[in-house]
Amino acid sequence: MHMSRRQMLKTTATASVGASLPNPSGPKLSGLAAEYDKYDALGLAELIAKKQFTPLELLNAVRQRLEAVNPKLNAFSQLFFDKAEQQIKAGLPKGPFHGVPFALKDLGQYLTGTITSAGSRVWKDSVATYDSTLVQRYKQAGLVIFGKTTSPELGLTTTTESVLYGQTHNPWDLERTSGGSSGGTSAAVAARILPAAHGSDGGGSIRIPASCCGLFGLKPTRGRVPMGPAQFEGWNGCSHHHALTISVRDSAALLDASAGMELGSPYFSPPPARPFLQEIGAPPGKLRIALILETPSGTPLDAECKQAALDAAKLCESLGHRVEEKPLPMDGAALRATFLTVLQVSLARTLDDAAQTLGRALTENDVEPVTWAMLQAGRAITGIAYSRAIAACHQFGLTMAKFQQTYDLILSPTLAKPPVKLGVLSLSPSNIAAYTKEVTEFGPYTALYNVTGQPSMSVPLHWTKASGAGSLPVGVMFSGRFGEDASLLRLAAQLEKAKPWAARRPQV
Repeated sequence: MHMSRRQMLKTTATASVGASLPNPSGPKLSGLAAEYDKYDALGLAELIAKKQFTPLELLNAVRQRLEAVNPKLNAFSQLFFDKAEQQIKAGLPKGPFHGVPFALKDLGQYLTGTITSAGSRVWKDSVATYDSTLVQRYKQAGLVIFGKTTSPELGLTTTTESVLYGQTHNPWDLERTSGGSSGGTSAAVAARILPAAHGSDGGGSIRIPASCCGLFGLKPTRGRVPMGPAQFEGWNGCSHHHALTISVRDSAALLDASAGMELGSPYFSPPPARPFLQEIGAPPGKLRIALILETPSGTPLDAECKQAALDAAKLCESLGHRVEEKPLPMDGAALRATFLTVLQVSLARTLDDAAQTLGRALTENDVEPVTWAMLQAGRAITGIAYSRAIAACHQFGLTMAKFQQTYDLILSPTLAKPPVKLGVLSLSPSNIAAYTKEVTEFGPYTALYNVTGQPSMSVPLHWTKASGAGSLPVGVMFSGRFGEDASLLRLAAQLEKAKPWAARRPQV
């Protein structure tokens, strides 16, 4: 049955009062619906291959869990189990994820017959007539796509809240953000509705929600994962697509299934020496790691986030790696100004093109206040200033490449604060200046690696000390040389073995 957004809202109405919905024992489920969350996506595919259950049985189990848990989370903008059932009945390719349920983020990727709204009222009725290249590759891998996860409007903030879909809640504390902009995905995966789901990252939007929800989140090298054919880049190459997962090996296998050049794309990552899945368990070698603690913007760093990075450094040293604390090798304020110029001009073009969708010029009433303010800023930027920002992006990339001639990886906090309360980072704030301060202080680290195009990952190695609201996840970020995604995956697998996180899960 295809479920409209209106029908979904009837089942998710209680999400707006998340704090009043404690459920320490979890949903009361039985059979496969109560058991499948013990496996990652590759594990589920293996059980299907052994005929322990069918893809349709697993899809129905996921539907049961979603119906039990999602009313507290509001993690999905659309559900289309009918299309997923049709996909199964039509015959699934014998790919590495044969029969495993999967969800797409509601931003930047298109599935025939479904809406990609980008979390905006402008595109709330825009139905795709084709599959994106990445979606085609997911289908060829055997994934069964049943829904879209929530995103803030155009992925413009580090929480997942919108006028169109409301607030998405963090399974670890329903009053807090699940991160953004892939916050619907992070909430769904952390709550074990499914073991992996699609995300995108234009300034941290995979790594930030991974940190907020205790997941593994890898942003691949620019050009590694296709983005076409409607457009081949987002935010002038700053936006990259991949997934949030519980296990490192799922992330590697999804990258194998989706990576590779795409006809017409201006970007092409250096091909890997071997499949990424083969990096899992391979020795990472004795790595030289630069520890960068200071925030690029000079804003405060929460003690828990600092401790998370320091503990990760000690763990790396115990595994035989060499860690040295170093300052950021560039001007953080200049980096931020460059990134904002690129983002704002890209946004202005997107919203100018929205007139074709609306059949009229966009107005202030069509988008959220921060979106409108960024649009005005983008319109005011000259062509020369934009060209200068692109040139600056390339120089930041060169600066990091030179720095990493000495260091294999860079370690830093993923975020400068643990997950903040819902409402703080919304694109419809009571005060835009206060919003700007909060969003700058929350996530100052991640956008650097979108500008440079380097691979970067958030690893769930730390949880805050228990408080009245309970313990919250805090990720640490490792970033590698351009094209060397494999180095990150080897280290991630080593860290996962040394300090496992899969057993830590919210009691939502």
